[in-house]
Amino acid sequence: MRTYSPKAGDVTKDWYVIDATDVVLGRLASQAAQLLRGKHKATFAPHVDSGDFVIVINAEKVALTGKKLTDKMVYRHSGYPGGLKTKAIGELLEQQPERVIENAVKGMLPHNKLGRDQISKLKVYAGAEHPHAAQQPKPFTIAQVAQ
Repeated sequence: MRTYSPKAGDVTKDWYVIDATDVVLGRLASQAAQLLRGKHKATFAPHVDSGDFVIVINAEKVALTGKKLTDKMVYRHSGYPGGLKTKAIGELLEQQPERVIENAVKGMLPHNKLGRDQISKLKVYAGAEHPHAAQQPKPFTIAQVAQ
């Protein structure tokens, strides 16, 4: 008996919608990363992009615990000497709420070509509307732990 190894063409990709309203950012990011990697499937293999597409709506209503809105910083670098830019995550959440979730999920995926392919299947929207109704996405609920 040989071990089954999935091929890229054999994988079926579903679409899931996650509502980020009052969901803690880390819990949302870890669930989205699992769906994007395909770890919830019986045919998971770490070297194949077998994950599903994930749509996150209401990104502006995501929750952060403690004093993270003011104390946690987000860093960017231009690539030039002295080009480090810092911004509080609360500021970024007001200006670009999609970027907060994208960065959190991206940090939980592999940091290689496979991870770059997987992060491209993540679609994040600040409001409740999304243009992917034709794909018939299934709702995915995250079990909340009391805060």
